Amino acid sequence: MSDTAQLASDAGSRDPAVGLRAVRALRVLVERLEALQVENARDQNWSWQDIAACLDVTRQAVHKKYAGGRGLLRRGN
Repeated sequence: MSDTAQLASDAGSRDPAVGLRAVRALRVLVERLEALQVENARDQNWSWQDIAACLDVTRQAVHKKYAGGRGLLRRGN
C-alpha cells in the first residue's frame, strides 16, 4: 500500500493513537503543500490578494505567514 493510501486509512482508524498520528502527519503535509504552492504563485507574480482569495483567507494573513521568511518562502515582498 502506498504511503498516501496508508495515511488515509490510518486517519479513519478506530484507534485514536493511529488516527491522531495520521491527522498530525496530514497537517504537516498540508502546510508543506501550501507553502510550496504559495511560492509557485509568487514566482509567477501572483499578488498576495490573489493567493489569499484562493486560500479563502485575508491578504494580510497570507502575507504575514509567508512574506516574513517563514515556511519555504524567503523573500520579503
